[in-house]
Amino acid sequence: MKQMIMGLNLLSTLKGLKVNREARAGHCVACLSANAFHGLCAPCRADLPVNRWSCYTCGLPLPWAADKLRCGECTSEPPPFERARIPWRYQFPVDGMIGRYKYHGQRKFVRPLVADFGQFLARQLAVEPALAPLTLVPAPMHPRRRRERGFNQATDIAEQLGRQLDIPVDSGLVRRVRQVRSQRELNRAQRLTNLKDVFEIRGTPPPRVAIVDDVVTTGATARALAMSLKAAGTRKVEIWALARTPG
Repeated sequence: MKQMIMGLNLLSTLKGLKVNREARAGHCVACLSANAFHGLCAPCRADLPVNRWSCYTCGLPLPWAADKLRCGECTSEPPPFERARIPWRYQFPVDGMIGRYKYHGQRKFVRPLVADFGQFLARQLAVEPALAPLTLVPAPMHPRRRRERGFNQATDIAEQLGRQLDIPVDSGLVRRVRQVRSQRELNRAQRLTNLKDVFEIRGTPPPRVAIVDDVVTTGATARALAMSLKAAGTRKVEIWALARTPG
């Protein structure tokens, strides 16, 4: 038995060393330094625009220290989701890193963000494990657009987070039933109109869900998705995204 335990300890140590070697493999995607961890060196990681002060509900960056404070919009018109966990602002260099990944399929640029996001979430959920979502739901993409891009970045991110946090991912729970105009150039009101009746829930969602996406801009997609999930029976919805566009 003692030899078996020693063997298991050795196996665990070797596995940890292998994971660390893989995490340290390659160069920094920002400055090409060889001293990278999960694709970013320490100085470039320190330069990421942290979403330090933000609205508790929607993740909107705020100009003052905020502890569970809400922005004016979430106070006057509460969204159908309860909380957003968004670690960065959508500014340089995060915007470029996500863009290279999202529009050019260069996954190495988002790998450090997703790895750090997983650690960020693990720390937060360790403090309040009873609030952890039971399922991760990627923001769905219309099949035609997914074929054009080659992948759904929200599904890709959700699957990586699911593995890190040991939370199941259900990419088939919500479906886009029609293709809409690109949201990129629309304001919030136009986005909400554009997304009316665009999502269909397939099956029964669990009581606690986290919607996963790459970027939250106006929150219109998150509102529409959360509203559909709540109508289908979900009681608590969180929004998990890499970055939030400043107001």
